[in-house]
Amino acid sequence: MAFGEEQLPLQRRDRPGFAPDSLTACRFGASLSWLFVAFPRALSLWLPVVAWAGLIFGLSSIPDLGTGLGTWDLVLRKVAHAAEYAVLGFLLLRALGRQAVALAVGIAYAASDELHQHFVPGRLGSPLDVLLDSIGVAAGVVALKALSNRD
Repeated sequence: MAFGEEQLPLQRRDRPGFAPDSLTACRFGASLSWLFVAFPRALSLWLPVVAWAGLIFGLSSIPDLGTGLGTWDLVLRKVAHAAEYAVLGFLLLRALGRQAVALAVGIAYAASDELHQHFVPGRLGSPLDVLLDSIGVAAGVVALKALSNRD
């Protein structure tokens, strides 16, 4: 460096992170600005899916959800199964954008949920529940598709 020549910093010091043309950013192959644009969108799409799947997992971990209402207890629990998976199907289609993929992921989660329940004391994993959950996922996917076509 010659006398009197000013050396510019490789990275701006007033903002943390990668400067677009810094050596650090170049070392990683390109500017990482896409990350700062894409991440909030991905977060807004997937955070509700993950939170809802966590709620389903948490409810499946409770040993006994009986209300003591006899036949109504069974009916209400099965309707609740379908409803919670309808919400999951709705959220999955919103995040994935493709009906078949959202349906497949929702059904796979339903099957894994019933497998999980098989290991929870006082709960049973049931193929009938997987069917009800799958119907719920399909209802959620159809509902979002109908709402989006209406606009």
